[in-house]
Amino acid sequence: MIAFLKGTLMDVLPNKVILEVRDIGYELLIPLSTFDRLPQPGQNLLLHTYLQVREDAHLLYGFFSRQERDLFLLLINTVSGVGPKLALAVLSGCSPDQFQSAVALQDVAYLSKIKGLGKKTAERIVLELKDKVGLTATLPGGSPSSAPADAGQKQLNDAVLALIALGYKQPDAIKAVTSVGGKASLEETVREALKAL
Repeated sequence: MIAFLKGTLMDVLPNKVILEVRDIGYELLIPLSTFDRLPQPGQNLLLHTYLQVREDAHLLYGFFSRQERDLFLLLINTVSGVGPKLALAVLSGCSPDQFQSAVALQDVAYLSKIKGLGKKTAERIVLELKDKVGLTATLPGGSPSSAPADAGQKQLNDAVLALIALGYKQPDAIKAVTSVGGKASLEETVREALKAL
C-alpha cells in the first residue's frame, strides 16, 4: 500500500489534484476538507493516501492529514453500504472532529445534513461507529490522533468517565460536562455536571 506521497502540486480541482513525484504525475481524489488546506500549485505537498484496487480501475485517494485518512478508512471498512465516494462526501461535509462528535452524541440530524448522506445511512453510521469513536473526540479540542491531551482536556475526559461510571449514558455525560466546562477541580466539574443532569 502507498502510505503517502510527497511532491510538487501541479494541478488542483475541488475533488482531485495532480501531484508530481519524481517525474510521475499521480491523480488523487480528495475531499473538500483537504482542498481547503492545499497550497498554491507549484509548491511542495505531502498527502496521506489510500489506494483502492478494483477490477476496472486503481483509484488513489489523498488526504491532508492522517486523521482524515483514518476516518475515511474507518467509514469504508466498518460501515456497511459506505464506499469511498460516500466517505469522501462525509469528509467534504464536516471536519473529522465534527463527525466524531456527531457520532458520539448520536446526532443523526446533523449527519443527515451532509450532502449525499440520507437519514438511514446516518443512523447506520451512528449505530456501527458509536463504540469506535474515541471519547476525547467528543469534547472540544480533542481528537483520537492528536497529541496527548493537556491537563484541562484530561480533566474533562475524566469527568465524563466518572459520570459514565455512575451510570449515565455517554452522550448525556458529554453534554453535561461540556455545558459546565472545566472547573477548578475534577470533583467540582463532576458536581456541576451532576446538577446539569
